[in-house]
Amino acid sequence: MSEINTFKDLEIDDTFIAKLEQNQITVPTGVQKQAIPLIQQNQNLLFQSETGTGKTLAYALPLLNKIQTIENSKKEILILVTAPTFELASQIKNQFKMVSDIKTALLIGGAPIKRQIETLKEKPAVVIGTPARLVELIHLKKIKLEGLQAIVLDEVDRLLSPELRDYTEELINCPKKDVQLIACSATISAATQKVLNNAKVKSDGTKSAEIQTLFLPPEDVLKKRITHIAIFAERRDKIDTLRKLLVAENPSKALVFTSKLDQVQNIVSKLKYKNIECMFLHAKMDKQERKSAMDKFRSGKCKILVTSDLTSRGLDIPDISHVIQMDMPSNDDFFIHRAGRTARAGKTGINIVIGDEYEMQKYANLEKKLGLTVYPKVLFKGKLVAPQQDE
Repeated sequence: MSEINTFKDLEIDDTFIAKLEQNQITVPTGVQKQAIPLIQQNQNLLFQSETGTGKTLAYALPLLNKIQTIENSKKEILILVTAPTFELASQIKNQFKMVSDIKTALLIGGAPIKRQIETLKEKPAVVIGTPARLVELIHLKKIKLEGLQAIVLDEVDRLLSPELRDYTEELINCPKKDVQLIACSATISAATQKVLNNAKVKSDGTKSAEIQTLFLPPEDVLKKRITHIAIFAERRDKIDTLRKLLVAENPSKALVFTSKLDQVQNIVSKLKYKNIECMFLHAKMDKQERKSAMDKFRSGKCKILVTSDLTSRGLDIPDISHVIQMDMPSNDDFFIHRAGRTARAGKTGINIVIGDEYEMQKYANLEKKLGLTVYPKVLFKGKLVAPQQDE
Protein backbone atom coordinates (compact mmCIF):
# COMPACT_ATOMS: atom_id res chain seq x y z
CA MET A 1 0.00 0.00 0.00
CA SER A 2 1.39 3.40 -1.00
CA GLU A 3 2.18 5.88 1.75
CA ILE A 4 -0.51 8.43 2.59
CA ASN A 5 0.85 11.96 2.85
CA THR A 6 -1.95 14.17 1.51
CA PHE A 7 -5.74 14.36 1.37
CA LYS A 8 -5.38 13.66 -2.36
CA ASP A 9 -3.82 10.30 -1.44
CA LEU A 10 -7.00 9.62 0.59
CA GLU A 11 -9.10 10.31 -2.53
CA ILE A 12 -10.81 13.30 -0.97
CA ASP A 13 -12.55 15.48 -3.56
CA ASP A 14 -10.61 18.52 -4.78
CA THR A 15 -13.36 20.93 -3.71
CA PHE A 16 -12.99 19.77 -0.08
CA ILE A 17 -9.19 19.87 -0.30
CA ALA A 18 -9.34 23.49 -1.53
CA LYS A 19 -11.49 24.43 1.49
CA LEU A 20 -9.08 22.65 3.84
CA GLU A 21 -6.15 24.56 2.34
CA GLN A 22 -8.00 27.86 2.85
CA ASN A 23 -8.00 26.94 6.56
CA GLN A 24 -4.28 26.00 6.55
CA ILE A 25 -5.03 22.26 6.78
CA THR A 26 -2.80 20.51 4.26
CA VAL A 27 -1.60 17.26 5.89
CA PRO A 28 -3.96 14.58 7.27
CA THR A 29 -3.47 13.59 10.92
CA GLY A 30 -2.79 10.03 12.03
CA VAL A 31 -6.41 9.28 12.81
CA GLN A 32 -7.54 10.76 9.48
CA LYS A 33 -5.06 8.60 7.56
CA GLN A 34 -6.41 5.44 9.19
CA ALA A 35 -10.13 6.16 9.67
CA ILE A 36 -10.94 7.75 6.29
CA PRO A 37 -10.16 4.64 4.17
CA LEU A 38 -12.24 2.40 6.49
CA ILE A 39 -15.21 4.79 6.34
CA GLN A 40 -14.87 5.01 2.55
CA GLN A 41 -15.13 1.20 2.47
CA ASN A 42 -18.54 1.50 4.22
CA GLN A 43 -17.24 -0.13 7.41
CA ASN A 44 -19.08 0.32 10.69
CA LEU A 45 -16.32 1.92 12.75
CA LEU A 46 -15.59 2.73 16.40
CA PHE A 47 -12.38 4.74 16.71
CA GLN A 48 -10.45 6.24 19.57
CA SER A 49 -7.88 8.99 19.25
CA GLU A 50 -6.48 11.58 21.63
CA THR A 51 -8.02 15.03 21.98
CA GLY A 52 -6.97 17.51 19.33
CA THR A 53 -6.12 14.91 16.67
CA GLY A 54 -8.84 15.80 14.14
CA LYS A 55 -11.56 13.21 14.76
CA THR A 56 -14.40 15.31 13.31
CA LEU A 57 -12.78 15.66 9.90
CA ALA A 58 -11.82 11.97 10.05
CA TYR A 59 -15.51 11.11 9.59
CA ALA A 60 -16.84 14.30 7.97
CA LEU A 61 -14.55 14.20 4.92
CA PRO A 62 -15.26 10.60 3.78
CA LEU A 63 -19.00 10.95 4.46
CA LEU A 64 -19.24 14.22 2.52
CA ASN A 65 -17.20 12.57 -0.25
CA LYS A 66 -19.70 9.72 -0.29
CA ILE A 67 -22.92 11.73 -0.39
CA GLN A 68 -21.56 14.01 -3.11
CA THR A 69 -21.88 11.09 -5.54
CA ILE A 70 -25.42 10.13 -4.46
CA GLU A 71 -28.31 11.32 -6.58
CA ASN A 72 -30.50 12.84 -3.88
CA SER A 73 -33.47 13.90 -6.02
CA LYS A 74 -35.86 13.60 -3.04
CA LYS A 75 -33.55 15.83 -0.97
CA GLU A 76 -33.45 13.35 1.92
CA ILE A 77 -31.31 13.42 5.06
CA LEU A 78 -28.17 11.43 4.25
CA ILE A 79 -25.97 11.94 7.33
CA LEU A 80 -27.12 12.14 10.97
CA VAL A 81 -24.55 13.21 13.60
CA THR A 82 -25.29 13.34 17.32
CA ALA A 83 -23.20 14.81 20.16
CA PRO A 84 -23.84 15.14 23.91
CA THR A 85 -23.84 18.94 24.19
CA PHE A 86 -25.04 21.96 22.25
CA GLU A 87 -21.49 23.35 22.17
CA LEU A 88 -19.99 20.22 20.58
CA ALA A 89 -22.87 19.83 18.10
CA SER A 90 -22.39 23.46 17.05
CA GLN A 91 -18.64 22.95 16.64
CA ILE A 92 -19.23 19.86 14.48
CA LYS A 93 -21.57 21.84 12.25
CA ASN A 94 -18.88 24.50 11.83
CA GLN A 95 -16.39 21.82 10.75
CA PHE A 96 -18.83 20.47 8.14
CA LYS A 97 -19.51 23.99 6.87
CA MET A 98 -15.78 24.75 6.76
CA VAL A 99 -15.21 22.12 4.07
CA SER A 100 -18.57 21.91 2.28
CA ASP A 101 -21.54 23.96 1.09
CA ILE A 102 -23.87 20.94 1.44
CA LYS A 103 -26.99 22.04 3.35
CA THR A 104 -26.59 21.29 7.07
CA ALA A 105 -29.03 21.74 9.98
CA LEU A 106 -28.26 22.09 13.70
CA LEU A 107 -31.02 20.68 15.95
CA ILE A 108 -30.43 20.97 19.69
CA GLY A 109 -32.54 20.82 22.85
CA GLY A 110 -33.44 24.04 24.65
CA ALA A 111 -33.95 25.92 21.38
CA PRO A 112 -37.37 26.62 19.78
CA ILE A 113 -38.54 23.41 18.11
CA LYS A 114 -40.84 25.29 15.69
CA ARG A 115 -37.87 27.09 14.18
CA GLN A 116 -36.04 23.78 13.81
CA ILE A 117 -39.05 22.24 12.04
CA GLU A 118 -38.93 25.18 9.59
CA THR A 119 -35.23 24.49 9.07
CA LEU A 120 -36.01 20.87 8.19
CA LYS A 121 -38.38 22.09 5.47
CA GLU A 122 -35.28 23.42 3.68
CA LYS A 123 -34.28 19.75 3.13
CA PRO A 124 -30.78 19.55 4.67
CA ALA A 125 -28.63 16.59 3.61
CA VAL A 126 -26.74 16.66 6.93
CA VAL A 127 -28.43 16.90 10.34
CA ILE A 128 -26.38 17.45 13.51
CA GLY A 129 -27.89 17.60 16.98
CA THR A 130 -28.27 16.43 20.54
CA PRO A 131 -29.88 12.98 20.95
CA ALA A 132 -33.08 13.88 22.86
CA ARG A 133 -34.08 16.61 20.36
CA LEU A 134 -33.31 14.36 17.36
CA VAL A 135 -35.47 11.57 18.80
CA GLU A 136 -38.27 14.07 19.52
CA LEU A 137 -38.26 15.29 15.92
CA ILE A 138 -38.24 11.69 14.63
CA HIS A 139 -41.30 10.91 16.80
CA LEU A 140 -43.01 14.00 15.37
CA LYS A 141 -42.20 12.63 11.89
CA LYS A 142 -40.29 15.81 11.06
CA ILE A 143 -37.05 13.89 10.58
CA LYS A 144 -37.40 11.09 8.04
CA LEU A 145 -34.57 8.63 7.60
CA GLU A 146 -35.51 6.63 4.49
CA GLY A 147 -32.49 7.91 2.57
CA LEU A 148 -30.03 7.87 5.49
CA GLN A 149 -26.52 6.64 4.68
CA ALA A 150 -24.70 7.01 8.03
CA ILE A 151 -25.18 7.75 11.73
CA VAL A 152 -22.27 9.26 13.69
CA LEU A 153 -21.95 9.22 17.49
CA ASP A 154 -19.38 11.84 18.52
CA GLU A 155 -18.08 11.50 22.11
CA VAL A 156 -19.74 8.10 22.20
CA ASP A 157 -18.79 7.32 25.82
CA ARG A 158 -20.77 10.35 26.97
CA LEU A 159 -23.67 9.53 24.63
CA LEU A 160 -23.94 6.10 26.24
CA SER A 161 -23.90 7.43 29.81
CA PRO A 162 -27.11 6.65 31.78
CA GLU A 163 -28.85 9.98 31.08
CA LEU A 164 -28.39 9.83 27.29
CA ARG A 165 -28.16 6.11 26.56
CA ASP A 166 -31.86 5.44 25.80
CA TYR A 167 -32.03 8.28 23.27
CA THR A 168 -28.76 7.23 21.64
CA GLU A 169 -29.78 3.58 21.30
CA GLU A 170 -33.10 4.63 19.82
CA LEU A 171 -31.29 6.78 17.26
CA ILE A 172 -29.07 3.86 16.25
CA ASN A 173 -32.09 1.69 15.60
CA CYS A 174 -34.43 4.28 14.06
CA PRO A 175 -33.54 3.66 10.40
CA LYS A 176 -35.55 0.78 8.93
CA LYS A 177 -32.66 -0.19 6.66
CA ASP A 178 -29.10 -0.94 7.65
CA VAL A 179 -26.93 2.20 7.68
CA GLN A 180 -23.26 2.80 8.38
CA LEU A 181 -22.50 3.43 12.07
CA ILE A 182 -19.49 5.52 13.07
CA ALA A 183 -18.58 6.32 16.67
CA CYS A 184 -15.58 8.08 18.18
CA SER A 185 -14.13 9.53 21.36
CA ALA A 186 -10.81 10.28 23.06
CA THR A 187 -11.67 7.63 25.65
CA ILE A 188 -13.65 4.46 24.91
CA SER A 189 -14.54 1.86 27.54
CA ALA A 190 -15.17 -1.88 27.11
CA ALA A 191 -18.77 -1.21 28.20
CA THR A 192 -19.22 1.21 25.29
CA GLN A 193 -17.96 -1.36 22.81
CA LYS A 194 -20.39 -3.95 24.20
CA VAL A 195 -23.38 -1.59 24.09
CA LEU A 196 -22.64 -0.58 20.50
CA ASN A 197 -22.40 -4.17 19.32
CA ASN A 198 -25.67 -5.04 21.09
CA ALA A 199 -27.38 -1.92 19.72
CA LYS A 200 -26.81 -3.10 16.18
CA VAL A 201 -29.21 -6.00 16.73
CA LYS A 202 -32.59 -5.07 15.21
CA SER A 203 -35.95 -5.83 16.82
CA ASP A 204 -36.51 -8.69 14.39
CA GLY A 205 -33.28 -10.34 15.57
CA THR A 206 -31.16 -9.52 12.52
CA LYS A 207 -27.71 -8.09 13.14
CA SER A 208 -25.79 -5.48 11.16
CA ALA A 209 -22.22 -5.98 10.02
CA GLU A 210 -19.64 -6.08 12.83
CA ILE A 211 -18.24 -2.82 14.12
CA GLN A 212 -14.54 -2.49 13.33
CA THR A 213 -12.44 -0.91 16.06
CA LEU A 214 -9.54 1.46 15.55
CA PHE A 215 -7.50 2.45 18.59
CA LEU A 216 -4.70 4.79 17.64
CA PRO A 217 -1.55 4.63 19.72
CA PRO A 218 -1.33 7.76 21.85
CA GLU A 219 0.76 10.59 20.52
CA ASP A 220 1.45 11.29 24.19
CA VAL A 221 0.05 14.81 23.99
CA LEU A 222 -0.46 14.64 27.78
CA LYS A 223 3.21 13.80 28.32
CA LYS A 224 5.01 15.56 25.50
CA ARG A 225 3.18 18.83 24.95
CA ILE A 226 1.50 19.60 28.29
CA THR A 227 3.38 20.74 31.41
CA HIS A 228 1.60 19.43 34.52
CA ILE A 229 1.76 21.49 37.72
CA ALA A 230 0.40 20.89 41.25
CA ILE A 231 -0.38 23.74 43.65
CA PHE A 232 -1.41 22.83 47.19
CA ALA A 233 -4.23 24.86 48.74
CA GLU A 234 -6.71 24.19 51.52
CA ARG A 235 -10.31 24.16 50.28
CA ARG A 236 -11.09 27.56 51.82
CA ASP A 237 -8.05 29.14 50.12
CA LYS A 238 -8.53 27.76 46.61
CA ILE A 239 -10.24 30.74 44.98
CA ASP A 240 -7.70 33.17 46.39
CA THR A 241 -4.93 30.86 45.14
CA LEU A 242 -6.58 30.89 41.72
CA ARG A 243 -6.68 34.69 41.76
CA LYS A 244 -2.96 34.93 42.60
CA LEU A 245 -2.16 32.32 39.97
CA LEU A 246 -4.00 34.23 37.23
CA VAL A 247 -2.16 37.43 38.19
CA ALA A 248 1.21 35.63 38.24
CA GLU A 249 0.77 33.73 34.97
CA ASN A 250 -1.34 36.28 33.02
CA PRO A 251 -2.56 33.52 30.66
CA SER A 252 -3.44 34.38 27.07
CA LYS A 253 -6.50 32.16 27.47
CA ALA A 254 -7.36 30.04 30.54
CA LEU A 255 -10.11 27.46 31.06
CA VAL A 256 -10.91 26.88 34.75
CA PHE A 257 -12.72 23.65 35.70
CA THR A 258 -14.69 22.73 38.80
CA SER A 259 -16.75 19.58 39.34
CA LYS A 260 -19.19 21.48 41.55
CA LEU A 261 -21.86 23.27 39.52
CA ASP A 262 -22.71 25.66 42.37
CA GLN A 263 -19.07 26.76 42.57
CA VAL A 264 -18.88 28.04 38.97
CA GLN A 265 -20.65 31.36 39.61
CA ASN A 266 -19.12 31.65 43.09
CA ILE A 267 -15.60 31.53 41.62
CA VAL A 268 -16.49 34.10 38.96
CA SER A 269 -18.10 36.52 41.41
CA LYS A 270 -15.06 36.40 43.72
CA LEU A 271 -12.63 36.88 40.85
CA LYS A 272 -14.65 39.82 39.51
CA TYR A 273 -14.71 41.36 42.99
CA LYS A 274 -10.92 41.39 42.75
CA ASN A 275 -11.12 43.02 39.27
CA ILE A 276 -10.26 39.90 37.32
CA GLU A 277 -12.45 39.86 34.21
CA CYS A 278 -13.93 36.42 33.50
CA MET A 279 -17.09 34.58 32.43
CA PHE A 280 -18.83 31.37 33.42
CA LEU A 281 -20.40 28.46 31.56
CA HIS A 282 -22.48 25.57 32.93
CA ALA A 283 -25.29 23.25 31.87
CA LYS A 284 -28.09 25.13 33.66
CA MET A 285 -27.61 28.29 31.57
CA ASP A 286 -29.89 28.76 28.58
CA LYS A 287 -28.50 28.16 25.11
CA GLN A 288 -28.08 31.83 24.19
CA GLU A 289 -26.11 32.57 27.37
CA ARG A 290 -23.92 29.53 26.76
CA LYS A 291 -23.34 30.52 23.14
CA SER A 292 -22.48 34.10 24.11
CA ALA A 293 -19.94 32.99 26.74
CA MET A 294 -18.35 30.47 24.39
CA ASP A 295 -18.16 32.94 21.49
CA LYS A 296 -16.47 35.58 23.65
CA PHE A 297 -13.97 33.06 24.99
CA ARG A 298 -13.29 31.55 21.58
CA SER A 299 -12.69 34.98 20.02
CA GLY A 300 -10.42 36.12 22.85
CA LYS A 301 -12.71 38.94 24.02
CA CYS A 302 -12.78 37.12 27.36
CA LYS A 303 -9.50 35.49 28.47
CA ILE A 304 -10.79 33.43 31.42
CA LEU A 305 -13.74 31.03 31.34
CA VAL A 306 -14.85 29.17 34.49
CA THR A 307 -16.86 26.06 33.73
CA SER A 308 -18.23 22.74 34.89
CA ASP A 309 -17.17 19.59 33.03
CA LEU A 310 -19.60 20.61 30.28
CA THR A 311 -16.68 21.90 28.19
CA SER A 312 -14.16 19.18 29.01
CA ARG A 313 -15.15 16.92 26.13
CA GLY A 314 -14.64 17.38 22.44
CA LEU A 315 -14.54 21.15 22.22
CA ASP A 316 -11.74 22.59 20.12
CA ILE A 317 -11.06 26.12 21.33
CA PRO A 318 -7.90 27.59 19.80
CA ASP A 319 -4.96 28.91 21.79
CA ILE A 320 -5.88 27.87 25.33
CA SER A 321 -2.56 28.40 27.15
CA HIS A 322 -3.69 27.20 30.59
CA VAL A 323 -6.14 24.63 31.93
CA ILE A 324 -6.69 25.07 35.68
CA GLN A 325 -8.48 22.32 37.60
CA MET A 326 -9.95 23.44 40.93
CA ASP A 327 -10.41 19.81 41.99
CA MET A 328 -9.55 16.30 40.89
CA PRO A 329 -12.52 14.83 38.98
CA SER A 330 -14.01 11.55 40.19
CA ASN A 331 -13.32 9.92 36.82
CA ASP A 332 -9.78 9.74 35.39
CA ASP A 333 -11.16 10.20 31.87
CA PHE A 334 -12.45 13.63 32.87
CA PHE A 335 -8.91 14.63 33.89
CA ILE A 336 -7.66 13.59 30.44
CA HIS A 337 -10.47 15.43 28.66
CA ARG A 338 -9.97 18.56 30.78
CA ALA A 339 -6.20 18.67 30.26
CA GLY A 340 -6.72 17.99 26.55
CA ARG A 341 -8.34 21.39 26.01
CA THR A 342 -4.82 22.85 25.82
CA ALA A 343 -1.86 21.87 23.58
CA ARG A 344 -4.09 21.36 20.56
CA ALA A 345 -3.03 21.33 16.90
CA GLY A 346 0.62 20.69 17.73
CA LYS A 347 0.95 23.49 20.31
CA THR A 348 2.11 23.25 23.93
CA GLY A 349 0.13 24.07 27.06
CA ILE A 350 0.01 24.08 30.86
CA ASN A 351 -2.34 22.02 33.06
CA ILE A 352 -2.52 23.08 36.73
CA VAL A 353 -4.36 21.33 39.56
CA ILE A 354 -5.12 23.38 42.70
CA GLY A 355 -5.80 20.74 45.34
CA ASP A 356 -5.95 19.98 49.04
CA GLU A 357 -4.04 17.12 50.68
CA TYR A 358 -6.50 14.43 49.54
CA GLU A 359 -6.51 15.74 45.94
CA MET A 360 -2.71 16.00 45.83
CA GLN A 361 -2.50 12.31 46.78
CA LYS A 362 -5.02 11.49 44.09
CA TYR A 363 -3.00 13.53 41.58
CA ALA A 364 0.18 11.67 42.59
CA ASN A 365 -1.56 8.33 41.98
CA LEU A 366 -2.76 9.50 38.56
CA GLU A 367 0.74 10.75 37.76
CA LYS A 368 2.03 7.17 38.16
CA LYS A 369 -0.92 5.62 36.32
CA LEU A 370 -0.61 7.89 33.26
CA GLY A 371 3.17 8.15 33.32
CA LEU A 372 3.14 11.93 33.72
CA THR A 373 5.69 14.22 35.35
CA VAL A 374 3.97 16.62 37.75
CA TYR A 375 5.89 19.65 39.02
CA PRO A 376 4.96 20.96 42.50
CA LYS A 377 4.87 24.76 42.56
CA VAL A 378 4.08 27.55 45.00
CA LEU A 379 3.11 31.18 44.56
CA PHE A 380 5.84 33.41 46.00
CA LYS A 381 6.22 37.17 45.58
CA GLY A 382 3.78 37.20 42.65
CA LYS A 383 5.47 34.36 40.79
CA LEU A 384 4.89 30.64 40.30
CA VAL A 385 8.09 28.96 41.52
CA ALA A 386 9.48 25.62 42.67
CA PRO A 387 8.90 25.05 46.42
CA GLN A 388 12.57 25.31 47.50
CA GLN A 389 12.64 28.96 46.41
CA ASP A 390 10.08 29.67 49.11
CA GLU A 391 12.26 28.42 51.90
